[in-house]
Amino acid sequence: MYSALYKYVIHGGKPLFGEIEISGAKNAAVGILPAALMVDGVCRIENVPQISDVTLSLDILSALGAEVRLVNKNTVEIDSRHIRNFTVPDDLCRKMRASYYLIGALLGRFGRAQVSMPGGCNLGVRPIDLHIKGFEKLGATVDVMGGFVYATAPESGLRGSTIYMDQVSVGATMNVMMAAAMAKGLTVIENAAKEPHIVDLANFLNTMGAHIMGAGTDVIKVRGVERLHGGTYSIIPDQIEAGTYMACVAAAGGNVLIKNVIPKHMDCITSKLEEMGVEIREDGDNIRVIRKHHLRRTNVKTMPYPGFPTDMQPQITACLALARGTSMVNEGIWDNRYRYVDEFKRMGARIQVDGKVAVVEGVERLSGAPLRACDLRAGAAMVVAGLAAKGTTEIGEIHYIERGYDDLVGKLRGVGAEITLIACPDDDANSASSAG
Repeated sequence: MYSALYKYVIHGGKPLFGEIEISGAKNAAVGILPAALMVDGVCRIENVPQISDVTLSLDILSALGAEVRLVNKNTVEIDSRHIRNFTVPDDLCRKMRASYYLIGALLGRFGRAQVSMPGGCNLGVRPIDLHIKGFEKLGATVDVMGGFVYATAPESGLRGSTIYMDQVSVGATMNVMMAAAMAKGLTVIENAAKEPHIVDLANFLNTMGAHIMGAGTDVIKVRGVERLHGGTYSIIPDQIEAGTYMACVAAAGGNVLIKNVIPKHMDCITSKLEEMGVEIREDGDNIRVIRKHHLRRTNVKTMPYPGFPTDMQPQITACLALARGTSMVNEGIWDNRYRYVDEFKRMGARIQVDGKVAVVEGVERLSGAPLRACDLRAGAAMVVAGLAAKGTTEIGEIHYIERGYDDLVGKLRGVGAEITLIACPDDDANSASSAG
């Protein structure tokens, strides 16, 4: 994976043609890998994406004492039978948001966890209050002190309970589901999130012997079991990676077959692109994306699944910046997801932000410019914009993008994009480092 010492250079304005194969889902992998800590045996996990968040997750598991063996580039075997350490290294936790899943996994199996507050992309205030409330309803004592979360189950163990999520939260739903998987009795999670990666985590745990019902609906029931056993599981394709490449074709034009997808997961993205004049054809687990004509305006509001995903909001905004007419984007999930707009303006985009609403006035073309990724999906959106822009776009801080995209440069080059990974000059690297 690449640091601030590298950047992407894109020579845009060229349509894309060919095939792209989608990797395993990042948002599923970062939940399933910590859940492997709960398995009393060897679990083999397939279709694992090669991204920096996965590398960090595996490093954390190894630091805790799990035996991690890479079978091939997309398959890993994890043996957690000999773990005796419940303190997660602070320096690793700070690098990824999903490190909070370690609390639910460790608490669920061992009855205690010490995990530093997570890092990752800064998208505004993202408290873990709902996670803590869920753990406490299961009987755990949870304290947050000195930047660490300390969670301890009573001597008698966690006990099932009815837990109502005050707001729909993917992270809290997944975390409580893990903790409840080995609690005594029945846990009912109401107002649960319904994202595909929640279903994938439930399916993984069930494959290992858990008893989870209703994942994918707003009521999940978890009947605790005494132990989880080893097994083999394959992670679902990445909905957001697929959506990002669909946006690349929509912005740059062309005809690309997106392979290894679950079309049902893509409905919320497909429908918006079709409104914009993009032709979408489904064929089994493939989607063909064709854009021949100018994009049309539309309005987008991000919502919990099955609504339009917040993780696709920057990418669709990059497309709308080139659409004819004025579009409205309403960010319904996070408070701080428009930080990329100033970068888009450097390319000639006309976007005005007021709170959670962005007004996007389409322009005839974008122009290449030097940009800096400010988070994972914003960085991906800059790639989308760069592919469509006339001239050269350089994108720094690509370590954000590497958190969630497996071989982005290789996949785009495979469909004719002129994108290159190059080393930054020393002055660029120093300024990137000082920028944090």
